[in-house]
Amino acid sequence: MTLSIMTSTLADDVVEVSPSGEIDVENAYEIREAVATQLGAGKLVRIELNLQNVTFIDSVGISALVAAFQLAQVSEVKLIVTRPSRFAHRQLWVTGLLGLFGNPQPYGEAGAAQPAVSGA
Repeated sequence: MTLSIMTSTLADDVVEVSPSGEIDVENAYEIREAVATQLGAGKLVRIELNLQNVTFIDSVGISALVAAFQLAQVSEVKLIVTRPSRFAHRQLWVTGLLGLFGNPQPYGEAGAAQPAVSGA
């Protein structure tokens, strides 16, 4: 599967970058380039990486996310991950990077109710 990246403006100073598909050794650079393009396009406060449609991400893809974070940080722009797919969330958790990207919940679970506790 290939990677496609959509960008949209959420507010005057907030942009969403939404990759879809697999982020791997062949295309991970595209994430970094997409963030760099947004940073060069104007004054931003935040970039949101919406990972809900990411079906696979390997170690090179994780490295690209960290590189994008560092690019944003140098430009004094906050970069966070939003709506990670369960796979992307697991990869960020395993690598210890969830906190770096704002501690996002897996897509579809952000508003999940807590299990009821029955007492006797």
